[in-house]
Amino acid sequence: MQRSKIIFAVLIFMGMVFTGFQCSSTELTSAKLYIQQKNYPKALESLHREVTKNPKSIEGYYLLGVVYGVKEEYNKMLDAFNKSLGIGKQYAKDISNQKKYYWAQLFNRGVSNYQKGRSTTKKDSSKLFLDKSAEAFKTALKLEPDSASTYKNLAFVYMSAQEYDNAIAPLKKLIEKQKEQDGYKYLGEIYFNKANKLKAKYKSSGNMQDSLQSMIYYEDAIKVLQKGRKYFPHNSDLLLILSNSYIGAHKLDVAIDAFKTGVKEQPNNKYYRYNYGVLLLGAKNYQAAVKQFKKAIEIDPNYQNAIYNLAVTYVKWGSGLSQIQNEKTIKNPNAKIDTTYKYIYREALPYLEKSVRLKADDATLWELLGKVYTILNYQNKAKAAYDKADKLSR
Repeated sequence: MQRSKIIFAVLIFMGMVFTGFQCSSTELTSAKLYIQQKNYPKALESLHREVTKNPKSIEGYYLLGVVYGVKEEYNKMLDAFNKSLGIGKQYAKDISNQKKYYWAQLFNRGVSNYQKGRSTTKKDSSKLFLDKSAEAFKTALKLEPDSASTYKNLAFVYMSAQEYDNAIAPLKKLIEKQKEQDGYKYLGEIYFNKANKLKAKYKSSGNMQDSLQSMIYYEDAIKVLQKGRKYFPHNSDLLLILSNSYIGAHKLDVAIDAFKTGVKEQPNNKYYRYNYGVLLLGAKNYQAAVKQFKKAIEIDPNYQNAIYNLAVTYVKWGSGLSQIQNEKTIKNPNAKIDTTYKYIYREALPYLEKSVRLKADDATLWELLGKVYTILNYQNKAKAAYDKADKLSR
């Protein structure tokens, strides 16, 4: 489709060149001949003389834009086109086609350099290609400022270069122009990661300003992701970042209420169920968390994250009960021993065992399984699980 537009624009241009001699000034006539001969420096000289003598020359400014486009001097091209349009709309359609043509060239150049930057293993070469890609996309946006795909690609270039601050503006534009789920997700993620870094920095620096700024970024993430959730309630990554942002901002109660509402509105949305369960687990409401993870697994029996977190919920629940029992025993050695915690640990087993079947190369999972086997006195199974974890950790 782009190719047909380009051919159409060229045909119109050539038609204009060949039919324009009768009424053209000497400067325009000379410029058209020079353009046909591809003698662009001479064409520019003639056209500058034309617009100097005739500041209202619609065609003169239009042809200036055409020549500057050929020379890839896009700022000058746009300036000339805008001056032509400011005088009259005679060449409006031609200008639109010219801009689309060069936008397509720049867009393809941006994609090509982006792919080269991603594929090379040399850091300096990668940066060089990504910089060229970003420049091409930025210039393309001057020609087609409403192109959502260009904003998206520019943001991806910056994120690939780990220039996350630079990615914020194009992601905002992507959301503004086209409510794109990647826009919400990646913008929310950038704010969330900035908040986490400042939070960690505050722990070591003690600078209150770092803490305050981290809260601002958590709030920015929440605002973006809340809007995104309305349009994309089944995007698991978006929902997970949102729930984690609530936790980071110390808004666990708000998060729980938000996802509780989500579950009520969409009871068969496994992602709402899962994230609601994660929040309940964080609040140590183990029984309620179990219910949500089980519901998520009913919806998707192989939902790995829900299976794992259900197991973790039982383990943490059992660990909490075990600690309570130990404290009671210390205070009163003759007190009756409550073994409920072992029952809770036993509930974790089938989900842990399924987790290691789904993700057999995860050493952490095998180690956790070994711990539960040990508590339940399954010594042979515990040894096998620990051996597997050691093997995977090497």
